[in-house]
Amino acid sequence: MPIINVTLIEGYGETTKTELSRKLTNAACAVTGAQPDGVTVVLNEVSSGNYMRGGEHKTPGIPPLSASEIVRAYLTAMEERDLSKAGRYLAEEFHMNFPGGVKFTKLEELVAWGKTRYQFVKKSYQKFDECETKSGVAVYCYGTLAGVFPDETPFNGIRFIDRFLVSGNKLVDQLVWNDLGLLAKRQR
Repeated sequence: MPIINVTLIEGYGETTKTELSRKLTNAACAVTGAQPDGVTVVLNEVSSGNYMRGGEHKTPGIPPLSASEIVRAYLTAMEERDLSKAGRYLAEEFHMNFPGGVKFTKLEELVAWGKTRYQFVKKSYQKFDECETKSGVAVYCYGTLAGVFPDETPFNGIRFIDRFLVSGNKLVDQLVWNDLGLLAKRQR
């Protein structure tokens, strides 16, 4: 039964401490095979006056967005067609892979391609899952798509899964799976 002791500078919010404890629990379970209720995480907080690094007192930094929050913010910006904002979440080497082997490296390419497939599309999310990897955090989001085809035919309830790799708080890649092509073929 793993017991994990962590020392933090006072000042981190409850959400950050809960997320840290949850991720440490998940990591311990993955590595040791323990069940979550068998993992104990103890967070010890010390005042900044009792904490020094490099000969200087330190205070807590602002925690970054979670990988799922980065993905959601990017997808929201894309849905709003705010490409400038969406681009701020992307790593320099960002690339996208869509159904049918369609690949893009620029958001403008994706938007131009999308215009040939639908007038608009909106995602309804069922869930976001995160998985730590050696290369970063893989985020899977899934749910359904709704929108309108170029011929004015509405669609909804189309299943999708997007998988993103987040590294250094930036999106590195996006892999997309959905049933939109199947419905489009039936519409013809």
